[in-house]
Amino acid sequence: MRLVSWNVNGLRACINKGFLDFFNEMDADIFAIQEIKLQEGQIDLAIPGYNYYINSALKKGYSGTLIYTKNKPINVNYGLIDGKYNDEGRVITLEFENFYFITIYSPNSQNLLKRLDYRLEFEKDLKAYLKTLNKEVIICGDLNVAHEEIDIKNPKSNVKNTGFTIEERTAFSRLLEDGYIDTFRYLHQDLVKYSWWSYKLQAREKGIGWRIDYFLVSDKLKDLIEVADIKDEILGSDHAPIILELKEV
Repeated sequence: MRLVSWNVNGLRACINKGFLDFFNEMDADIFAIQEIKLQEGQIDLAIPGYNYYINSALKKGYSGTLIYTKNKPINVNYGLIDGKYNDEGRVITLEFENFYFITIYSPNSQNLLKRLDYRLEFEKDLKAYLKTLNKEVIICGDLNVAHEEIDIKNPKSNVKNTGFTIEERTAFSRLLEDGYIDTFRYLHQDLVKYSWWSYKLQAREKGIGWRIDYFLVSDKLKDLIEVADIKDEILGSDHAPIILELKEV
């Protein structure tokens, strides 16, 4: 089973930069997208052979998530408990027979950490939501945090910056402690590879990146992991797509 996740930083723009070529090349069973920055109806989202589910932000041109899947899910849930965070289109959950598949676009704490409290509330609500699920879980998306020093080019100069604060990193650690595996780090303990680069100062060309996009799986699924990779050669966004291949769940 091949799964793909990509923060496209605007789906319309990414389509003009080769998104569909990459989508077709991957032939994924499930393809999750974050930061779509559009509402349904603005473009034709239909792709032959796939069902799609979209959660747009109320604010136009902002946030939003989208999932394409070959197999139709049993149920679909938007947001967390009681649909929380649907105003920003942050989460979609697909329920299948043996597992849940969740895509997440975690809130950014923003400059001067002015949204850090909101971000930490999201983390708390996410943990509570996950505890309501009664099957194994696959989580993917832009989780907006570099977990460890190996996941960021310049850890010391970023320790108090958005995406690398001790509060955000601790929240991520606590999520893993609830029984989840960071699939990339599970297979590649010492590999330095990034999934996001600032558009400023030619950061991507200089290798100044962060690993903030993840596939997490329930601990019981770890023996099914065959491939976990970052396709950092793929352009079209300030994020690279990530892939996860599992034996059938």
